[in-house]
Amino acid sequence: MSRPARAGKAKTAHATLQEALVVGSHGRHVVIETASGERLLAHPRGKKSAAVVGDRVRWAPAGDEAVIEALEPRRNLLMRQDEWRSKSFAANLDQLLVMLAGEPMFSESQLTRALIAAEDAGIRALLLLNKVDLPSAALARERLAPYRAMGLTVLETSLKGQPEAAQALLGPVLAGHTTLVLGPSGMGKSTLINLMLPQAQAQVGEISQALNAGRHTTTTTTWYWLGDAVEGQARGALIDSPGFQEFGLMHITPQRLPELMPDLRAQLGHCRFYNCTHRHEPGCGVREAVDRGEISPTRYRLYEALWDELEAGQRPG
Repeated sequence: MSRPARAGKAKTAHATLQEALVVGSHGRHVVIETASGERLLAHPRGKKSAAVVGDRVRWAPAGDEAVIEALEPRRNLLMRQDEWRSKSFAANLDQLLVMLAGEPMFSESQLTRALIAAEDAGIRALLLLNKVDLPSAALARERLAPYRAMGLTVLETSLKGQPEAAQALLGPVLAGHTTLVLGPSGMGKSTLINLMLPQAQAQVGEISQALNAGRHTTTTTTWYWLGDAVEGQARGALIDSPGFQEFGLMHITPQRLPELMPDLRAQLGHCRFYNCTHRHEPGCGVREAVDRGEISPTRYRLYEALWDELEAGQRPG
């Protein structure tokens, strides 16, 4: 059989396979939701699983389970990568909701890394400052001033102190969108999920049952539907990913960092040298903006530290 004929046959076979949505993942195992709403444990064809929550896949039945035969093209993919491994959070996102708090105080380094990864993937990011009823919120709000100034949406709430107000604030923001909720432990992620999704535990139970691993639910990335499906309307969803402590950006070159940081990007083109690294060259528009107070010194220090980290990661052996 000729190559074009084989390709045509494969394309036809692909088209006849059923499509499903990946709604849960743990290691190489994923849970898919079929067009009829049935949830099945699915395994990849071959040794490596490339499917993540939010992916659309083509699958074939395999007894009581399913085999993923093909991955549909993605709109985007949020990922992190350190020196040893890469981790994909989720695919086909409309927005990223980064949860923050003043108690415990959020890490500005973690926040910056998450925002750079989202910018690289072309995903809109929103910040949610929780626990604003606590005294520590004042300092957290102050630390977020540069992010407001660069155009990021910063929402404020108290999920436990004012749950009804939080629901009223977040309902319209989340409705009709696929949102990944990201944040380290202690920021209120579980409280948010349980507040916005009264049936969250039931949905977790379905995925745990499919994975046959209830003990793994805390390290499982999970898709939650927001409300019931309405014909002709996009259905909102929340994706909960395990808390993270480190957020590597080794998939990004240091030269791209200024383009992915809006406050630095606004100053590009004002440097004496076209290949300015914005670290030591004379006539640097970025450093002049720091001196004028237009770029936060903390943000600039984070940029320098990230550049050093990524440059070191690119060096051979």
